[in-house]
Amino acid sequence: MPTTYTVIRRPLITEKGLGVKETEGTLVFEVAAKATKTEVKQAVEALFKVKVSAVRTATVAGKERRRGKFAGFRPDWKKAYVRLKSGEKMPDYVNNL
Repeated sequence: MPTTYTVIRRPLITEKGLGVKETEGTLVFEVAAKATKTEVKQAVEALFKVKVSAVRTATVAGKERRRGKFAGFRPDWKKAYVRLKSGEKMPDYVNNL
């Protein structure tokens, strides 16, 4: 079984991510490409000591990037929307904004 920090790469601190955190009680993370929903759920519960209600995942296709005449693609990556059970305290991982 993978460790917590190999499953969860980092929290996604974007305008949309902070919006769903405030309105829906959902956290957004960049996760490992091969991570399953069950692994993401167990990692978030272990890391933040909260109960998870549901996990949704999405694979984001890498964008094309150019350096002069040379073109390439950024790698694909996976993000997870983790909804906490009602009554759970929202963890504060964005204190420094």
